[in-house]
Amino acid sequence: MRRRLLTSVAFAVTIVLVAVQSATTAVGVDSAALRTAVTTAGMQVHLAKFQKFGQASTAAFGHPTRVDGSLGFTKSVDYVAAQALAAGYQVTVQPFTFDRYEETAPAVFERTSPTARTYALDSDFATMEYSGSGDVTAPLTAVGGIMIPSPGGSTSGCSSGDFAGFPTGNVALIQRGTCTFRTKADNAKAAGASGVVIFNEGDTADRSGLLFGTLSPPQMSLPVIGTSFAVGRELYDLLRTGAVTVHLAVQAHVVRTQSYNVLADTPGGLADRVVVVGAHLDSVDAGPGINDNGSGSAMILEVAKQMSRVGITPTNKVRFAWWGGEEFGLLGAEHYLSTLPSSELKNIALNLNFDMVASPNFVRFVYDGNGSATGTKGPSGSGNIEQVFLDYFASQGLATEPTAFDGRSDYGPFIDRGIPAGGLFTGAEDIKTAREAAIYGGTAGIAYDSCYHEACDTYPANVNLTVLDQMADATADAVLQFAMTTSSPNGRGKASTKAVAMTAFSGSLLRK
Repeated sequence: MRRRLLTSVAFAVTIVLVAVQSATTAVGVDSAALRTAVTTAGMQVHLAKFQKFGQASTAAFGHPTRVDGSLGFTKSVDYVAAQALAAGYQVTVQPFTFDRYEETAPAVFERTSPTARTYALDSDFATMEYSGSGDVTAPLTAVGGIMIPSPGGSTSGCSSGDFAGFPTGNVALIQRGTCTFRTKADNAKAAGASGVVIFNEGDTADRSGLLFGTLSPPQMSLPVIGTSFAVGRELYDLLRTGAVTVHLAVQAHVVRTQSYNVLADTPGGLADRVVVVGAHLDSVDAGPGINDNGSGSAMILEVAKQMSRVGITPTNKVRFAWWGGEEFGLLGAEHYLSTLPSSELKNIALNLNFDMVASPNFVRFVYDGNGSATGTKGPSGSGNIEQVFLDYFASQGLATEPTAFDGRSDYGPFIDRGIPAGGLFTGAEDIKTAREAAIYGGTAGIAYDSCYHEACDTYPANVNLTVLDQMADATADAVLQFAMTTSSPNGRGKASTKAVAMTAFSGSLLRK
C-alpha cells in the first residue's frame, strides 16, 4: 500500500468488524488505519539510531557492534525503552546475566598417526560453542552407535552404554544423531574422555557438511569440536584398520555479560490473554546487526508506537518484547519464560516473532505453523496464526513461502513450552533459487542476505525497504487481529510450565 506520514492533526480510527472464515477469530478487524500509520519513514528513524549506537562500540570492540555487553547494545535498550514509555506503555527493563563464550586463540585439530594430516579450521572442523579449553594428544576411540552409511537416527554417544570399555584419557569419536551435543559430550566426560570429536551424521546433504554446534552453557571442562561427515568417516575408517592418534587444542573462556530484555505492555487488555510480540535487539560481535535484527526491532517498535498514537484499545493485553542474548542461544527469551510465575506463563496466548524482515535479496517467508509444507508443526494453534498471515498476503496479491520452526529464533522457547507461535522472515545465509527469483525478484544463486552475521550488515546499505514495508503491513495486521480477538488461537489449553519439546537449533547454532 502507499505510505504517508501522519500530520499533527488528531488521527481517529474506526475499527470495522467484518465476518471472516477464520479459526482464530470470531470477527476480523480492519487494519488499514494502523497499516497506514506504520511508515517506512518511521522505521528508518529507528534503524538509523541502531546504526549510530553500533558505531558507539567501536572504541571498545574495534568495530561497530550491538552485541550484548557493548555500548551499542545498552544504548539500543535505553532507546527502545524510552520510546515505548513515551508512547504510553508500561515498560519493564529486565536484566539478566550470562556467560558469553569467547575463543582466545584459533583451535587446532590434527591427525598425528598413522599418517599426519592437519585439518582446516572452519572448513574441516569448528569449535563447539561452550567447549572447554585443553591441549590433548591421545588415541582416538570410536563410540558405540556409529552407523556408516547412515540411514539417520544415530544414537551414538546418547547413553553411557555406548562408552562401555572406553579407555580413560582417549579422545571420543561420536556421530551426530538423535540427542543433543551436550548429552554426547557429558557422557564422554563421564567415561573419562580427554576430548570429543562429533562428526556430522551423513544421512542427507544438509547433515553432511561442517558441523557448527553449541553445547549450551555452562562451559565444558574438555575440548569439543564438530567436523564434517567426510572427516568423521575418514577417521572411523582408519580406526577399523588400526590405531589413530589425534591432537586437539582449544583455548576459550567465558565472560560474565550483562544483558537486558525490554518489555512494553499495553495499559489495557485482558491480562489472562497476553499476545507477546517479539524481536531480538542484540547483534553478533562482527557488526551492528541492522537487518539481523535491527529490522525486526524497528518494525515492532513502530507498530507499538502507532497502535498507541492511533488510539487502539486492545481486547487482550499486548506485550511487545525486545530480547537480549538471542545470538548466544535465545537466552533473553528463555530467561523471560523461565522466570515467569506459572500463572503468568499460562496467560500467554501466543507469540509472534520477527527476526530479519528486510533482507536485500528477500523472499517472504511465513512460519509453517501447521507443518503442512515442512513436516515440523508448532503447538496447537500455530497453524491458525500462520493462516492470518497467509490471508493478509493473499489479500494483497503477494506470494509467500513456508519456513520451518527449527529453533533459529526467539519463538523457540515459546514453542518448547507449547505456546502457539508464528511470524515472518525474509531469509539469511541460504541461497535464493531460480524459482524464488522468478517470483520475488532479486538474484538467484546468492544468499538472501550476503551480509548475514558480517560487518556489512549496516543501515542503509543492507536494508530492502520494499520488503520491510510489506512485512510491516502484515505485522500490523496480525498484531491487531490477535489484540482484538475474543477467541483463543488454539481454542483450548494453556502454556506448559515446563518445556515440552526441543528444537534442533539454539539461535544460529545447532544443539543436536
